[in-house]
Amino acid sequence: MRVLETVSRHRNGVTEDVIARRAELPADRLDRLLRMLCREGYLSRLEDGSYVVGEALMLLSSGLDRSQALRARLQSTLDELRDTVGAAVYFGRYRDGELESAQVADGPTTPAVNQWVDFRSAAHATALGKCLLSQLDHDRRLDHLSRHRTPRLTSRTITDERLLLTALDRQPSTVPVLDLQEYAVGTVCAAVPVTAGSAVSCLALSLPVAQAHRLRRAAEMLSQRAAPVMLSLAI
Repeated sequence: MRVLETVSRHRNGVTEDVIARRAELPADRLDRLLRMLCREGYLSRLEDGSYVVGEALMLLSSGLDRSQALRARLQSTLDELRDTVGAAVYFGRYRDGELESAQVADGPTTPAVNQWVDFRSAAHATALGKCLLSQLDHDRRLDHLSRHRTPRLTSRTITDERLLLTALDRQPSTVPVLDLQEYAVGTVCAAVPVTAGSAVSCLALSLPVAQAHRLRRAAEMLSQRAAPVMLSLAI
């Protein structure tokens, strides 16, 4: 955010040296950030090597159709993540007491899980839902469970609310939340939180159970590539 703020103050472009000084970042870290920000469209690099704000930043900060611009920006990021991790990728958010319908990036070789039960009614059984619930305080979790029961979807689903609450309490924020065939037989999932201000959101992925050996590594890659999503939500 300091890099974006610095560049936005210089409409005619600003050099990397000035950005480094104003943002107080070492050269190696700044170089990685600048490459990521340019790749995601938040910055553009001019022919003389200076940087200006990019189209994605202008759209998200303009206030005009921001929700549409944000959804398009998130979809582009999800598509890239799908190709990077080799799995269907989801973005989920919890707002106004409910899990919002998830955005999904899938494809012929990375099929999304069959949503045979709406994710919004199955937060207790999905990695995405449990990751969102883990970010809520205890009272908000109880409120959610008072409005959404915890039916058994597979033989692995946690249906006991006390066990579910205990698992959520013990979930480290730095460890991916897993769903090992709890929502759908034949599918495993993982989710990582996306922290941007007060937003309660997450990224998730799903894989066929035959590829379960890839799950943790794919989740780690998802977490490492979450920065563009955080920026989209924060701007």
